[in-house]
Amino acid sequence: MFRDVKRDRRPRHPTGTAAGVTAGILVAALAGIAALAPVYYLTDAAARALRAGQAAFAPAPAGLAYLAAVAVLVTLLSARPAAALACGLPLAAAGALFALDLDAAIGAAGTLPWAHDGGLPWQAAPGGAPWAEPGEPPGTLAGTSGLYALLGALLVLPALLPARWRSILNG
Repeated sequence: MFRDVKRDRRPRHPTGTAAGVTAGILVAALAGIAALAPVYYLTDAAARALRAGQAAFAPAPAGLAYLAAVAVLVTLLSARPAAALACGLPLAAAGALFALDLDAAIGAAGTLPWAHDGGLPWQAAPGGAPWAEPGEPPGTLAGTSGLYALLGALLVLPALLPARWRSILNG
């Protein structure tokens, strides 16, 4: 029955046409760029919550929740190398800037959105205290503690590995 069916022996890309592959890489890179702000701000919120818990010598469940959200985002991004690179390279660069020149990093962080009055939408109540403390713009605590460098490395290094060495979960 199947002897009469001829097999198409033209070489094919495993994920489809070349245009489809390019579009997939572009969409993944855009997803990585879109995830950069949530990863940046959630990481800093986690660092601040953990610092507050340490200062109060009390548990910090909010810090754990923020770190879990960052872990979910990083796991999702790591499935596509283009997304991981688009999010991980700026994070690694921010981590390197905090490690090498703290004053320049704080100055750059001070220009970010939500660095002034009002703070982050999920942190500051209307008319309440600003989320960003004076002299400590968003990202300062996470940057100085090395979290951005760590997250950037966790995203970038596996994305640079050959496809056969990456996890089987990536597809």
